[in-house]
Parts: sequence; C-alpha cells; structure tokens
Amino acid sequence: MRVALLSDIHANEPALQAVLSDLPSEQVDSVICVGDIVGYGPDPKACVSLVRAHADHCVAGNHDREANTPDRYSGHPTAGPGLQHTYDQLGDDERTWLTELPERRKLPDHSITVAHSHPDPAHTDRYVYPDEFSTVGAPVDTDLLAMGHTHVQGAETVDGTLVVNPGSVGQPRDGEPGAAYAIVDIDDQTADLRRVDYDIDAVRNRVRAAGLPDETWERLEEGR
Repeated sequence: MRVALLSDIHANEPALQAVLSDLPSEQVDSVICVGDIVGYGPDPKACVSLVRAHADHCVAGNHDREANTPDRYSGHPTAGPGLQHTYDQLGDDERTWLTELPERRKLPDHSITVAHSHPDPAHTDRYVYPDEFSTVGAPVDTDLLAMGHTHVQGAETVDGTLVVNPGSVGQPRDGEPGAAYAIVDIDDQTADLRRVDYDIDAVRNRVRAAGLPDETWERLEEGR
C-alpha cells in the first residue's frame, strides 16, 4: 500500500496546489493529512477546502485546534496574526471541522498511526525531530508512524516501524524552500521524501493583501 503524507500546510495555497499537482494520484492508495492546515498563512479557507476534498484521513495540528481561540497565540508575532486571520476568514462549519479533528488516529486496517506531534497523549505538542525518532517507543505498534509539527523531513525504521515526518508543505524549516511531502510504501517500508518548487512571490502578495506580517512570507525563501 502506498500513501501520500501531507503536513503543516499553514494556509499556503500555492504550495499545497503545487504538491497536489505533483502527487502521482494513480500510484497512491490514500492521502493522509498530518495536521496544521491553517495558521500563519493567508489562505486558510482554500486550504481547508482542498484538504477536505483530497485527504482520506486527517488529524488536527496545534493551530487547527485553536481555530476558534486565536487569542491563545496573541503574543506570538506571526502565529497570532495568522490565527486571527484564520478565525476571520473561516465560517463556523470550517472552524468546527478543524477543532473536531482527532489529535491522533490509528488506522488498523492499514497499520498506520498518525499523530501531528508525539504519538503519546502525555506528550501532546512535543517536537520530535528526525534524530529523536528512535526515542518515541510505545504506544506505537503499527507498520507506519506519521508525524509532523517540526516542519523537518525525515524517515527511519525503528523496531519494525517506519517513522516518517513528510516535512512542511507550506512552511519548511530545514533550510530548503520547496514544499515538502512524502510518499510511503508501507509494504516495502520505504519513504520517498519529496520537494516541489512553487510561487513564493504569489504568497508574498497574498500575505500583504491580508495584512499579515512580512516575516510570514520572508521565511519561506530560506526554508526557516
């Protein structure tokens, strides 16, 4: 079985469109969103719509959970304005859909665990970078563990489980500006970590039109 993993889209529609165009849909059995569809970026409404149309399974990221409560990030110079913009742009149905997504999902039919951050509920919102994959341990007992949150791509097999962070579609933080995602072959235990170029200038124009901080798009050029 082959699955596409998309994570940390962060309301960046040009990046998401580029990934969806690059995705070889005829070679993928399922599309899984690993959370943080919104936050930071200028296009929350379009990104929610695209994920609802294309993803077969989805979990909530920390920004998705706060779609109805942007004030919790009010002290952050870029996350705060991004979440307020999310709240202002989305309707009740969209915000409710985001906040009702589970933080973790186990797909037993396909032996997949999906968690935006750490898979243990006791460590919600903990960052797990690729060099820490071997520390995750229980409660993972599936062939694939998909995580996001760090915006850093990585893949490693740990005690029979392929652990994958597909990186960030809309805000990479590993020094590469391209939109990141992954295609995983669960049977072969392999991960194809992909990058796609997209129009960052278009994001800049949308950020400015939305009245969001310039840092929201400036960091995209450097992948930080």
